[in-house]
Amino acid sequence: MIDIHSTQEFLNALSEAGDRLVIVEFYGTWCASCRALFPKLCRTAEDHPEIVFLKVNFDENKPMCKSLNVKVLPYFHFYRGADGQLESFSCSLAKFQKLKDAIATHNTARCSIGPPKGVGDLLEPSLASMDKSKESPSA
Repeated sequence: MIDIHSTQEFLNALSEAGDRLVIVEFYGTWCASCRALFPKLCRTAEDHPEIVFLKVNFDENKPMCKSLNVKVLPYFHFYRGADGQLESFSCSLAKFQKLKDAIATHNTARCSIGPPKGVGDLLEPSLASMDKSKESPSA
């Protein structure tokens, strides 16, 4: 996990990450939920070396945190390259599954052979009706 101490460090870390998924934890040293979550977050970072994990101390970076709309702690932002911010939410140890689910959603390969998920469902009915129209005799 990379400790961020300034807005410039934050911007540099995001640009250096390129197209990799970046997860930013906003925390406070005085925040009990942040301290409880930290060991599990470190294990998650070890399990996902392909993800860039950043941590931002709220008290050291108040102007940046406020401009990023961080109002509760611990708070997470997910970023990826040209896509920018993907998601943001608060997450405690009790709701850690929310973080795991977001990782599963956003930590996907960047290119795929098939259409985006959901597009196939939109195409199938029209393809099915086209097949039926070929089968029915035209008058």
